[in-house]
Amino acid sequence: MAHHRGDDLDDDFMPDETVALSEDEGFASLGDHDDIGKLLSADEDEVDPPKERPNSLLEKKRRRREKEKERRAKEGDHPSVASRSPAIMSEYLSAMQAKSFSKMSALELQDRQIQENFIVDTTTWTGSRSLDTLADFITQAVPNLHTRLLQRTKSFGAPTLLFLTGAALRAVDVTRALKNKTLQGEKSAGVAKLFAKHCKLEEHINLLKKTKIGSAVGTPGRVGKLLCETDALSVSALTHIVLDVSHRDAKELCLLDIHQTRDEVFRTVLGAPQVMERIKAGKTHIVLF
Repeated sequence: MAHHRGDDLDDDFMPDETVALSEDEGFASLGDHDDIGKLLSADEDEVDPPKERPNSLLEKKRRRREKEKERRAKEGDHPSVASRSPAIMSEYLSAMQAKSFSKMSALELQDRQIQENFIVDTTTWTGSRSLDTLADFITQAVPNLHTRLLQRTKSFGAPTLLFLTGAALRAVDVTRALKNKTLQGEKSAGVAKLFAKHCKLEEHINLLKKTKIGSAVGTPGRVGKLLCETDALSVSALTHIVLDVSHRDAKELCLLDIHQTRDEVFRTVLGAPQVMERIKAGKTHIVLF
């Protein structure tokens, strides 16, 4: 099968409950159970606080730093699937999709499969897949998307790029990265943040119906609702859907590791009839970042 690169598109350009699954994760613990136990069981006539507490806090910080180093080393030894060939990425997506549709037959799953020719080949990109390099990644590995982002958007609520990530806080960071001047031309439209935290569905509907946007960043839960329950988010200009699979949260889980976000990705976003139709027609392509 032919592999689609970023500039292989042939479309006329017409120009977030999982949302917070990991947005509140990472709160620091209130203290070790041992420390709490010592405070609760201390005699009332004890005046001096436990002298070991400062050392205990330093030890916690040291352990956290070591774990972070181990995590980074592990990621270095096991590159993200996003850096692999479209064939391998297609196999990965098919395996994840099968988990979301566990009761479907092989034939039914085949009809929904994200085939390798639906996926942009980004193997030419050898740098890291982090938000610090997102602008360069798009410019070099997906040049057609870069060109589209610099063009004028003609329709309300019709983004060229849809970036799916697993948490609201991560979506905010991605939005900031997409506002890089390299990706914003004089004619470029804005970047919409689509997640449930602090914003009701009705507010997003009203925003999209009266705003021209070049990119939309959101969580699968909110984006799926907008696609399947409203007509506010149009796919008429959608050329690329980016899945944020390289990023891992505090529990070392990525977008498709969490069953709820995985189900929303495959059932309500990629599985939305209007989206699947464009993917199969070669008008919208999948990028793993």
